[in-house]
Amino acid sequence: MADRRVRGSRTGRPIMALLDLLGRRWSLRVLWELREQPLTSRALRAACDDVSPTVLQTRLSELRDAGLVDHEAGRGYGLTPLGRELLVAFMPLYEFAGRWAEHA
Repeated sequence: MADRRVRGSRTGRPIMALLDLLGRRWSLRVLWELREQPLTSRALRAACDDVSPTVLQTRLSELRDAGLVDHEAGRGYGLTPLGRELLVAFMPLYEFAGRWAEHA
C-alpha cells in the first residue's frame, strides 16, 4: 500500500488525500449528517442548512468515489463500512472539540 499512489494526492500519501477531501466545504457536514441513517438528497440538503444542490451533488460524488458514501435506491445516501470507520476514528476529535469549547 505504501507504494500505491492515492487518487487526489500528488505525493501519494493517503493522509494528505484524505485531509484534502475532508477539508472541502460541506464534506464533513455531509458525513456527519449521515452518521445515524441514510438520507435522501432532499433530506440531506435540509440537514446541511440548505447547501446548494450543485455543491451537495459534487460532494456526494466525491465521497462516493472515495468509498465513504453510497446510494441505495429508495433509501438515499448512507455511509459505507469505510465511512462508518472514518466516523469512529473522528469521534475522539468530536469529544475533544466539546471539551475545548468549554474553555474557548
